Amino acid sequence: MAADILLREDSEGIATLTLNAPARLNALSDAMLAALADAFAALAEDRGTKVVILRAAGKAFCAGHDLREMQAGRAGPDRGAAWFGGLFARCAAVMQAIPALPQPVIAEVQGVAAAAGCQLVASCDLVVAAESARFGVNGVNIGLFCSTPMVALTRAIPARAAFEMLTTGEFITAARARELGLVNRAVPPERLREETLALARSIAGKLGPAVRIGKRAFYDQLGLPLAEAYRLTGAVMVENMLWRETEAGIDAFLNRDR
Repeated sequence: MAADILLREDSEGIATLTLNAPARLNALSDAMLAALADAFAALAEDRGTKVVILRAAGKAFCAGHDLREMQAGRAGPDRGAAWFGGLFARCAAVMQAIPALPQPVIAEVQGVAAAAGCQLVASCDLVVAAESARFGVNGVNIGLFCSTPMVALTRAIPARAAFEMLTTGEFITAARARELGLVNRAVPPERLREETLALARSIAGKLGPAVRIGKRAFYDQLGLPLAEAYRLTGAVMVENMLWRETEAGIDAFLNRDR
């Protein structure tokens, strides 16, 4: 992992990843995508980490793809369509790695999240945003429709609201993002770190294996027909109930007043 472009800090079972390219507005360059891919691969095997926070240095959370790098990708014999196809495939793999992680991932958004940066936010499991943060899929403003960011966005907010953002390129406030379901909590900027850590600590305090199995079941049941969703989650409940830790937790609850 390129330590200068993506930082990791571990404390209390919480891994904090910080996008650290503020001069480029934390754009998703090839180097940033590679660093994120490596970090997520390591976290997938990390049994000690219960929660992941994804945050950013500087004034912007993430400006999306690195446009200078993309323009350079037009030239050369091995560039053009093949290069762009590879870039978007690498980006899609990073986005899909987030819901696939066993740990819940909380985006801590302090500033603008634009285009693929908004896609990154929408790919996270939970979002805490400063009230001053803004969200947009604004590629259409420069002639590039945000088709891949659309995938995560349409799974996070209602379709008509997503289509309006995609076709107008307009940004929405953190308050509006919360109304639409993109953001869980919109807080004063000075409380952003505190509120994000409070949420992370709350989750980290739960039985880790239960949260892990629950996150997997949450995504597995989405989109299934009702009967299939109940069959899948019923089997998960059975597995969870048979754990000794769960039995102990239920006993402690039942005997709490004795």
